[in-house]
Amino acid sequence: MPTALKILSGGAMRTLLVEAVPLFESASGYKTDVRFALTSVLKKEIEDGAIFDIALLPRPELDALAEQGSIADGTQTDIARSAVGLAVRAGAPRPDIATVAAFKRALLAAQTVGYSDGPSGAYVTDLLRRLGIAQEMTPKIRLTSGPVAELVAKGDAEIGLQQIVAILPIKGADLVGPLPGKLQNIIVYAAGLSARSANGQAARRLVAFMATPQVVSIIRAKGMEPG
Repeated sequence: MPTALKILSGGAMRTLLVEAVPLFESASGYKTDVRFALTSVLKKEIEDGAIFDIALLPRPELDALAEQGSIADGTQTDIARSAVGLAVRAGAPRPDIATVAAFKRALLAAQTVGYSDGPSGAYVTDLLRRLGIAQEMTPKIRLTSGPVAELVAKGDAEIGLQQIVAILPIKGADLVGPLPGKLQNIIVYAAGLSARSANGQAARRLVAFMATPQVVSIIRAKGMEPG
């Protein structure tokens, strides 16, 4: 039996992996060691030579690591697709965000707006610029490295923008809904094998397991779609 599979994963995939990985361990007999961190942190660690077997990251970052030779080229496999949504404090009025115009009004009406300094936050920053309200929004912005919905639940941000998968688990915050279709940003999370993995066979089994019906049902329950 090989050593435990070492998995490096972006934090947005935590709620999926904490359910899916134990199922894999039970079905396969393999053990795993999962570490969650910001995508930017993990990408830097991998570039610097971190030892791991599988990385689960947004597809652009994973592909960049494959180009650099840190991820075995051709092993990238899409796992889940995550949309960005808007959250409010539990019980608070839910703004209309059904259209681009309504969403823009909701942002301008909010006293404070929280979002992540991770991948979804980078998109929100650009979105505010494209909507032409970046300057007005700057004093209202509250950034966090943790779940944005926690800011909302604590009252530190009136509304929050982050991937739906990261909003749903947070008690004290309600999901209003996804961003309007024209503004939506789908983040594809993919798995890739380390170019130096000594557990290649087990790693491939885990990646394949993520496409099984029982895991697909978990993916959908977490507000995502399978890759």
